[in-house]
Amino acid sequence: MKISIGTNIKEGPWGGGNLFAINLKKFLINKNIEVVHDLNDEDIDIILITEPRKTSESSAFTHHEVEKYKKFVNNNVLVVHRLNECDERKGTKYVNRYLINANKVAHQSIFVSNWLKELYLSQGIKSKNNKVIYAGADEQIFNNENFIPWDNKEKLKIVTHHWGANWNKGFETYLLLDDLISKENWKNKISFTYIGNIPKNVKFKNVNIINPLSGKKLADEIKKNHLYITGSLNEPSGNHHIEGAQCGLPIMFINSGGTPEYCKDFGIEFQNENLETSLEKVMSNYTQLQSNMHKYPYSSSKMCEEYYKMFIDLSKNSFKYLTSETPKTFSGVQKKIYFINKNFKRNLNF
Repeated sequence: MKISIGTNIKEGPWGGGNLFAINLKKFLINKNIEVVHDLNDEDIDIILITEPRKTSESSAFTHHEVEKYKKFVNNNVLVVHRLNECDERKGTKYVNRYLINANKVAHQSIFVSNWLKELYLSQGIKSKNNKVIYAGADEQIFNNENFIPWDNKEKLKIVTHHWGANWNKGFETYLLLDDLISKENWKNKISFTYIGNIPKNVKFKNVNIINPLSGKKLADEIKKNHLYITGSLNEPSGNHHIEGAQCGLPIMFINSGGTPEYCKDFGIEFQNENLETSLEKVMSNYTQLQSNMHKYPYSSSKMCEEYYKMFIDLSKNSFKYLTSETPKTFSGVQKKIYFINKNFKRNLNF
């Protein structure tokens, strides 16, 4: 089987979509599945669209290119569309409409949370062949090895990390936490570390700021702390709190987007209005909360296994997905023209 994952993989700190592609590619290769990141071969069995917007650096191909591939090269290819983005996350007004249109080329849609699925269903995405597969981080890197829980004596060390610097990533929460540390009754009780990029207009006073990290360096830095916090708004899933949880840190999570689906049994829910009382609740129940973290289920291996089983099922039942489309046959000349045009455009950076 040959699968094309539509992600331009980046080295070093990037984002959750990049980590998804890295982890899935490694898993599939170990299952003896050939993985490519383009549409240059005639014998691709499954195309996984991860980012159809050509303006994104991570996009290896768009839904328009997939449609042309289906039309001119291989009408038996199956198309899966993974959705992990929405307007609500960054306050934009065009993403949902674009992704709903891009989704028309797909035989199967995958959402990273039930919240995101219901959001798109309410806005008109096709209702058939939709599935939720929860995200996960690489447990070979993000695990509780060498993590030391809070002893109820030293300062409670709180941490979060984000690649993106959008305000909705939780900066209202993080500024409130920064102000809280200035208060006499809190400054000797807690500390806060932020790992990643920060909006230019955000100025912290009491926060330990660390430049973006990835892999083991990131995991090691997270493990120096005791509690993970995420104030991210309308997050479809979010790799950051998953990585924190896999390292053994209980989570303080805001009730927004798909985040509660990942965190509801592994920490304390809060709103910005009750941040202080929620912190007190965490500190009073920390030992119990932390003792439950070994049950955290969302790992990369679990996620990848679900994708693998889905790909196998799609392949076995391809007739069901393809019969709704008009069958076409293409001559060698038509395919040659397609690849000539494709290579010409690629060489010109189109």
